[in-house]
Amino acid sequence: MADAKGASQKLVAPVEHKGRRGFLPIETNTFDRYFISVILWIGISFLWMRFLEQFLPLWVSTVLCLILAIIIIRKG
Repeated sequence: MADAKGASQKLVAPVEHKGRRGFLPIETNTFDRYFISVILWIGISFLWMRFLEQFLPLWVSTVLCLILAIIIIRKG
């Protein structure tokens, strides 16, 4: 049973979350933005190989994904 004094104290987490809000619809930290970038890179590469590689080489996809990853990591 908590007494009245203990109930009025606010609990403070030992580690403060340093997330930030960018253009992504969720609050992210640096690792989250790297992870999202890698997953998008893999997905775009698979789709590129399936549908567009006969018209454009894979290095074009790699350059576009690298640009997208830089934007997500810096501004996301």
